[in-house]
Amino acid sequence: MSAGPAVAVAMTFGWLGMVLAISFLEAPLKFRAPGVTVPIGLGIGRLVFRALNTVELVLALALVVVAVLGAVPATAVVAGAVAIVVLLAQLSLVRPRLSRRSDAVLAGGDAPRSPGHLAYVALEIVKVAALVFTGVALLTA
Repeated sequence: MSAGPAVAVAMTFGWLGMVLAISFLEAPLKFRAPGVTVPIGLGIGRLVFRALNTVELVLALALVVVAVLGAVPATAVVAGAVAIVVLLAQLSLVRPRLSRRSDAVLAGGDAPRSPGHLAYVALEIVKVAALVFTGVALLTA
C-alpha cells in the first residue's frame, strides 16, 4: 500500500473512532453524570460537537485531497463521498435546528425534545457505515 491510501486509511479510521466515541458514548453519558443539568450538558455538547465537526471537516478535506492525488479505489471514493455528504447535511440542515433549540434552553426556556436529535443520530449511523466501508475498501485495495 502506498503512502496516500495508507494515510487515507488512518484518517478514515481516526474519524470513525472519534464519531463513535463522541456521538455514541460521550454525548449520551454526560447527561447521566451527577450534577450535570440539561443546560450544562448542552453547553458541553455544543463545545464538543463544534470541535468534532471542525476536525471532521479537516479530515474530509484531507480525504478528498488524497483521493484526487492518489490511486484510491472507486468504492472508497463513493463511500467516502457518502460520509462527507452526510457530514455536510448534519452541519447545514440538522445542526442549525438543534442550535436554536439549545439556545432556547440555555436562555432559560423550556423547549420540547427535538426530532432533530433523531435525525442527527440516524445520519451518524449512516456516516459510521460509510466510514467503515471507506476504510475497508482502502485496506483491500
